[in-house]
Amino acid sequence: MPPMRNSTTPTRSPLKLDDETDKLQTRLCRLVGQAIADYRLIEEGDKVMVCLSGGKDSYGLLDILLVLQRRAPVRFDLVAVNLDQKQPGFPAHILPDYLATRGIPYHIETRDTYSIVKRLIPEGQTTCSLCSRLRRGHLYRIAGELGATKIALGHHRDDIVETLFLNLFYTGKLKAIPPKLRSKDGRHVVIRPLAFVKESDLARYAELRAFPIIPCDLCGSQEDLKRKKVKAFLRDWETASPGCSDSIAAALANVAPSLLMDRRLFDFGSLAAPDDVAPEGDSWLDQEPQGAL
Repeated sequence: MPPMRNSTTPTRSPLKLDDETDKLQTRLCRLVGQAIADYRLIEEGDKVMVCLSGGKDSYGLLDILLVLQRRAPVRFDLVAVNLDQKQPGFPAHILPDYLATRGIPYHIETRDTYSIVKRLIPEGQTTCSLCSRLRRGHLYRIAGELGATKIALGHHRDDIVETLFLNLFYTGKLKAIPPKLRSKDGRHVVIRPLAFVKESDLARYAELRAFPIIPCDLCGSQEDLKRKKVKAFLRDWETASPGCSDSIAAALANVAPSLLMDRRLFDFGSLAAPDDVAPEGDSWLDQEPQGAL
């Protein structure tokens, strides 16, 4: 692996922000800081590898972590990593130029996963699964080579909610994307500091900060993806019932296993009314949300 560039260059002091940018950055820092604290995403002495794709989400993640790095009571290091997948027309100079200008330690890894995906996935079928598996394998390897203790990905709150509904609609599973997980081999910890952040805020922040966005020519170019359909469904739902997406996101951290049907999470078989206790009714039925049938 080639040496990491700009590994000793200090991050430059940020320019003064206008009022809108400053307020939005403050909100993003608060939400990211809350996720970090709630799930212990970053700890003293961590070396966090921020996976930078060139999209608005990963740019925003890196930018906010740089701000928190200056303010946080714990010391941690950051290194930006980009996997150049050799997509046709990919502007390979943009990310190195941006990172060098910001004085951010970085590593660019070049691997032609684009050709592999295009060769193995028939035209018109979803490329995301294979693309992500190939990318994940390389990123895990790079994290080990760089000595990174955490791998930070740019998935935001909308990604998590959309994944919940994708699994509900198409896989029969009640699961989403966790803010923190350990890789299957146990060697890496993946974190998602944007877990509480709305996509719309990241889009506006990217616009205000004028990040040099690089579009994706694989999954980003596919219009019939199930995820895009779910995104449109949730957008329409939010329009009809403002605030419902906030409620859905809150529900992911407010689970009642005994009111679901998974016997692995709750021992329904051993439930029985004690002989010496008079029945008091089902108290949870008296707490139906407003508007329930």
